[in-house]
Amino acid sequence: MVALDTEEEKRNEEEVIMQEVEEETDTVEDHGMRKTKSVGQSRETDVKSKVVVEKEEQQGQNLGEHDTTDVILTKPILTAQNTSPSREIVVEEHLPPTDNQNASSPSMATASQAVLNLNTKSVTVLSSFPFTSQGPAATSETLPNITTKLHIVDSTAEATGATLLVNESSTNDDLRVELHVMDSSKLHPLEEVSADVTAMEARAGPTAKTPLSTFMAESKNTPKDNMTLEAKKAKVLKVKAKKAKVMKKAKKVKKLKRGRKLKPTTPSYFPYFEDHYCPSECSCYGRVVQCSDKHLNRIPYGIPYNSRYILLMNNHIDSIQLKLLSEYDSMEFLVLSNNHLTDETIEGSFEGIKSLKRLYMERNLLQSIPNDLPVTLEELRLDGNQVNVMSDAAFGRCPNLLILSLSNNSLGNKSSTIPPGVLLPLAKLRTLTLSYNQLASVPLQLPLSLRELYLRGNRIQRLQGDMFWGEAELQVLDLSANRLTDKGLGKAALLNVSRLESLNLEGNLLKQVPLHLPGSIKTLNLEGNFISSIGKDAFISMPQLEHLGLARNKITKVALGAFRVLPLLHQLDMSHNALQQVPRQLPLWLHSATFSHNKIRVIPRDAFCWGRGNESPLSRLVRVHLEYNLVDLGHLDTLAFRCLRGFQVVHFY
Repeated sequence: MVALDTEEEKRNEEEVIMQEVEEETDTVEDHGMRKTKSVGQSRETDVKSKVVVEKEEQQGQNLGEHDTTDVILTKPILTAQNTSPSREIVVEEHLPPTDNQNASSPSMATASQAVLNLNTKSVTVLSSFPFTSQGPAATSETLPNITTKLHIVDSTAEATGATLLVNESSTNDDLRVELHVMDSSKLHPLEEVSADVTAMEARAGPTAKTPLSTFMAESKNTPKDNMTLEAKKAKVLKVKAKKAKVMKKAKKVKKLKRGRKLKPTTPSYFPYFEDHYCPSECSCYGRVVQCSDKHLNRIPYGIPYNSRYILLMNNHIDSIQLKLLSEYDSMEFLVLSNNHLTDETIEGSFEGIKSLKRLYMERNLLQSIPNDLPVTLEELRLDGNQVNVMSDAAFGRCPNLLILSLSNNSLGNKSSTIPPGVLLPLAKLRTLTLSYNQLASVPLQLPLSLRELYLRGNRIQRLQGDMFWGEAELQVLDLSANRLTDKGLGKAALLNVSRLESLNLEGNLLKQVPLHLPGSIKTLNLEGNFISSIGKDAFISMPQLEHLGLARNKITKVALGAFRVLPLLHQLDMSHNALQQVPRQLPLWLHSATFSHNKIRVIPRDAFCWGRGNESPLSRLVRVHLEYNLVDLGHLDTLAFRCLRGFQVVHFY
């Protein structure tokens, strides 16, 4: 009974020790798990080591009438979890029951335990080898516990990624424990420890009949721990899958970015209005922005503020963003021709522009001149609109205007005329174009600074003397394609234009060369009228005349010496008339004479060459056109060409 009591006390002590070891192992593992989660950088690896315990079959001698018990050889597996700084590995040995062993016997062998603390420099193996016997005395005797310390060589207290291999040799004499450090891929040998199993059996007494059959080392893993390990593995797999998806997405994004780089797409950030930016709809050449012929509905956004020339013609722009143009301090030239702008959609658009000098808005839908033109404006072109009104307020804001073009509009429509003096605020005006309107008379009280006045294609019948109030600087006057008559060009018509150099009266209703023309005229165009003859004194008041056009009239007769009074005449055109001979005594300094498309049959001897006696100076004629006439080349007077540079000058064909 005393022996049974001592045996039960020993078992109780062993169970207490096992519980304490389990609690310490659980706490250590929990602590390691928490540290792993908090740090996030430690690697969680499951290191599995196989402890190969090879047992030779030992045949026990039968001390009586019992047969030899077969020894079951097993290869236990040691599993160590390296997750915390203080790691412990519990080695358990399980002995399979013998054939006649009763599972419910109180003398069943308890699992031997060995605690290996990898945080220290020693490994403690707690081993107990229970055995069973056929005899009745064996049930009450147990094998005493043997404690063996294995000292680790070349190991640090914080070795990570280690694998513990416990190998059982082919004999029961030696038990070898080796430690492999996986991270460094080096094998660190441990000190070999010999445990004399035979001595233990001898110490156990002669009752031991069955040898050590199995030694199994396992880590202290409860089903809970196995579940946590599986959960960790699942999490790791999920993280890897997520990383794979992220990598795939990153690759796709890189491919898209490469594709976008190849395409001329706009970047994510647009430096609108900056000097180096150019809208995608336009082409930029330095400070010139070309946005023409792009089918635009509005002015592109982001044109650099430092632009000088902005070209927007031939689009579908129907409005101008309010206060947009006022931001362009450097803009000097703005072209909005051939768009769909109206008076309402451009109201206030030009207010506050500081440097604009040239504004083109031809071929739009404007009916009046804008009232908010900038002060700096020098050129305004509104041709091809529907302008029918001119007001003082419009021109009072731009006193520096030099060029004003209003051709192809509706000025003068419904018997209305331009109010007198409406253009006087334009004190610096140089060029005024009012061609192809419906004006019945020339506007009155024009600025004296005017140098060029174009009134072609109107309904003007006469010129009035008060066209200018004072001596004007007018040099070019175009009154072609009107309805002027001989009476319409009276004596006082061009009284104040003494500097006039070019007068175009083509396509009117004149029947004779106008009288009282300024003596400063150098170019006179009288083509397309109804002039039938030219008198001797027709050009006597125009000694400066250099170019004279009399084509497409009905001239049949020219007085002798009518052109002799024009010492500077260089070009004479009398084509498409009814002349029967070349006019006589043409100026010797004439360079070009055209008499084609007439009815000329005779070339007088003194037409090109005339002078005192038979001697005449060499003519300066370079080209004489006599095509499409009735000249008989077989009866030509060769003396008529004696002063010419050669017959190649005269063209009959």
